[in-house]
Amino acid sequence: MNKSRSALSDNQLLSAYLSGDQNAISILIDRHSKRVLDYIRMMVKDNELADDIYQETFIKVVKFIDDGRYTDNGKFLSWVLRIAHNQVIDHFRQTKQQNNLNESDAGYDILNTRKFAENTIEDRLVTEQIENDLHKLIAKLPEEQKEVVMMRYFGDLSFKEIAEQTNVSINTALGRMRYALINLRKMIRENELVLV
Repeated sequence: MNKSRSALSDNQLLSAYLSGDQNAISILIDRHSKRVLDYIRMMVKDNELADDIYQETFIKVVKFIDDGRYTDNGKFLSWVLRIAHNQVIDHFRQTKQQNNLNESDAGYDILNTRKFAENTIEDRLVTEQIENDLHKLIAKLPEEQKEVVMMRYFGDLSFKEIAEQTNVSINTALGRMRYALINLRKMIRENELVLV
């Protein structure tokens, strides 16, 4: 990668790629690969799985760009992280091993539910149902709120890290979490869910 190419903005590299410069997309991916991979690793806590999801993420990124489905708003990294985030969610949905998540990972300690002291089959079934219900509710949140919830409770990121990754202030990240929790509690009431 020569210096002049590496100094180009994300937008300029995207334009170069769309104009036929295949190497430009490699430079762009290299530029953001560490942050994307770190984010996925924090979410799934499994390096091998993270590598797989990372590959799937960038395959999807290139496909979306090739299909003209990327709208440039100057936030390429945020867009890629959102795709990575969705890939992680898809993985959690597809796997039957959601019971490997503890309650803190699944985020339902934020809803003031009790911890399961025993690990009977019934408890595991209830836990899986709670996780499924919670995933469905989180999926209904506005994109910005969903992103903060996932980064905080699945990725174990601090609000400072969330603010940096989403290019907002810490107060904005905290505000999004606050509204997400308000919305989650409201949906729990509306759906008459019992997360205990």
